[in-house]
Amino acid sequence: MSTPSSPLAVSRRQFLATLAAASVRTRLSAQEAKKFPPVRQITQGPGFHWFAYYDKLQFSSDNRFVLSHKVNFEHRSPKADDVIEVGMVDLQDKDKWIPLGTSRAWCWQQGCMLQWLPGSAFEVIWNDREQDRFVSHILNVKTGEKRTIPSPVYALSPDGKEAVSCDFARVADCRPGYGYAGIRDRFFHAMAPAGSGITHVNLSTGRETLIITHEQIAKRGEIPQNLPDSKHHTYHLLCGPDGKRFIFLHRWTQPGGGQLSRLFTAAMDGSDLRIVIPNGFVSHFIWRDATHILSQSKGWLENPGWGDFLFEDKDAGIIEEVGKGVLDPGGHFSYLRNNAWILNDTYPKGDQRLQTPHLYKIKENRRIDLGFFTLHPAYKGEWRVDTHPRLSRDERLVCIDSPHTGQGRQLHLIDISNVS
Repeated sequence: MSTPSSPLAVSRRQFLATLAAASVRTRLSAQEAKKFPPVRQITQGPGFHWFAYYDKLQFSSDNRFVLSHKVNFEHRSPKADDVIEVGMVDLQDKDKWIPLGTSRAWCWQQGCMLQWLPGSAFEVIWNDREQDRFVSHILNVKTGEKRTIPSPVYALSPDGKEAVSCDFARVADCRPGYGYAGIRDRFFHAMAPAGSGITHVNLSTGRETLIITHEQIAKRGEIPQNLPDSKHHTYHLLCGPDGKRFIFLHRWTQPGGGQLSRLFTAAMDGSDLRIVIPNGFVSHFIWRDATHILSQSKGWLENPGWGDFLFEDKDAGIIEEVGKGVLDPGGHFSYLRNNAWILNDTYPKGDQRLQTPHLYKIKENRRIDLGFFTLHPAYKGEWRVDTHPRLSRDERLVCIDSPHTGQGRQLHLIDISNVS
């Protein structure tokens, strides 16, 4: 911990003062603020809080507790000895912070996969590192009972009984900011190793099984701009709403640090592989239902640029573009209100670097902005703060990560119960 007179402490104070001043300069007028639903900050310093990705269960089943990570630094990559705290906020007790545990396996963009276990009112799960392996912990927040599974998880099935995962050490090598520090990629020199890839995890027994290898994926179908020194990796997994299939991205590196991507789906045992988006251009996605996927891609339906497209779960299953020119083509999706609405956000835009979570009513082709949140230029690259909007179980609240108040990254609630 830095003393008040240390250069690091002075630098941090100066940074927060600058951030606070920027927040004041861009604060909305009272008239403008009336356009947006109410927002309140639910975490405070000391320490910085964030949840990270948008496709995990952050709210408890009764919507009382909100999960979060907590860390004492910002603006650099995690190191192997950096430990974060995981905990939850009690919305019914003055937003009280309740510590749950710690993790040595985390990244800025996706945390440690902290989430509520589907189908359970009291159990949460998160990834950690124990010596030379990544593991996951399942904790009953009511009884304190905890068990450790000898493998990490990425995405959980809707019944909470199984999970799919990836090689986080390889992801850290190929896509900094999304894997974990502390363990070197066992296949660092291999372009498409047969010994790593996607695994299936039985959450009852802890058994982990390799079901899809990087070598297998690198030989599947036509791969645009696949170079001799392209490293292949898989991540961004998401189980379908019926628990029968899951999505994953196949990515391969390009010169200068870039990468291209294909979107696959597979059965939970790794069989029945389908290349839904084969052209190398895919970003965020979400299941609409068990047979349809909303995803950002480019080069479809006479649109040469990026857009939001609905796909059927089959090879090259393009159906239609959604919300062209209205729904942002670069944000993080969730469906709500019986799939009649979409929750999304934007990356920083304009001189003020405003991020804008928004709702989109599909039938009316209507977008409703939920607020403007300033992102200081210091939050960039690997340690940027995307708002990553997450819904409460009753779909009345949206939780975002944002440093716009000048206190570093913190959690904020947006009340959308009266938005129609």
